[in-house]
Amino acid sequence: MVEGFKKLSRFRLQFSIFLVMVAIWILFLIGSPRAFLSFPIYASFMSTIPFSAIMALALTLVIISAEIDLSFPSIMGFAGWVFTIIFTTTGNIYLAFFACLVTGIIAGFLNGVIVVKLGIPSLVATIGTMFFWRGLVMVCTGGWGKSLIPARDTVLYSTLVGRIGGRVPAQIIWTIIVAVILWLFLNRHRFGAHVYLIGDNVESARMMGVGVDIVKMIVFSVLGFCAAFAGVIASLEVSYYWPSLGEGYLLRTMSAVFLGGTSVFGGTGTIFGTFIGALIIGCLEAGIVAMGLTGFWTQLIYGVIIVISVAIHSQVRKRSPI
Repeated sequence: MVEGFKKLSRFRLQFSIFLVMVAIWILFLIGSPRAFLSFPIYASFMSTIPFSAIMALALTLVIISAEIDLSFPSIMGFAGWVFTIIFTTTGNIYLAFFACLVTGIIAGFLNGVIVVKLGIPSLVATIGTMFFWRGLVMVCTGGWGKSLIPARDTVLYSTLVGRIGGRVPAQIIWTIIVAVILWLFLNRHRFGAHVYLIGDNVESARMMGVGVDIVKMIVFSVLGFCAAFAGVIASLEVSYYWPSLGEGYLLRTMSAVFLGGTSVFGGTGTIFGTFIGALIIGCLEAGIVAMGLTGFWTQLIYGVIIVISVAIHSQVRKRSPI
């Protein structure tokens, strides 16, 4: 019965988040019908939202396990540099892509090791690694970017950021694929049950024989992998690597996760909710500007979303009968 109550509550939360997205879309449609009744703005959404959405989906697992990671934007930037320097040096885009993903996994794994083996709180640990990876990018690049225009002639470019049917950006398809894979692991695999259990009560998880340390290291590694992947598609989309790659994604990515119903206290969250949250956050700035307001309102709204979401989950947790 308890499990049934949890599933019902989760379904209601996801439905509520979906209704919020519909309400915001209707508001923007009324405020700027010319923009929101044309395909170009949705093509723009599909080409830009995936960069933060992919990381938000992986961050969901970390937060469900009652941890936090603030370093993923810096990992995104460093892994993007690894991809760029190997590609421009060797001309082999596939080697560069593989090295980039491995770099992301290693960086995420190091976060996990620092947290579970050294016992440093994840908030503190990932603040440190956030500055480390960003500083390493600046030292390695000297603040200079690199062109990735030669990548446009490769199959990998068309596969990752090409236009399907000449209109639909491929990166939105990859975002959906990542969402489906993570959803399956979180809801149809023992690993997902362990993630929820650890976030709900870590001591109970240990008593039940769950490998808490390895699960946490895996979720950090998955986030590192997704950050690296997002770094590649973000760089290929504009055919240029900027040393500032990743900056500005922290707030919107975390907003998507919390808006999507993931509790900052751990043990609660869904991939579907985060996916919808990412869509909402991704269209806010364009919608606000299209309605005639300045872009400065965007950051204010991001902040309000995080505070309200955490406050709601705090109250729900206190009143929950289970």
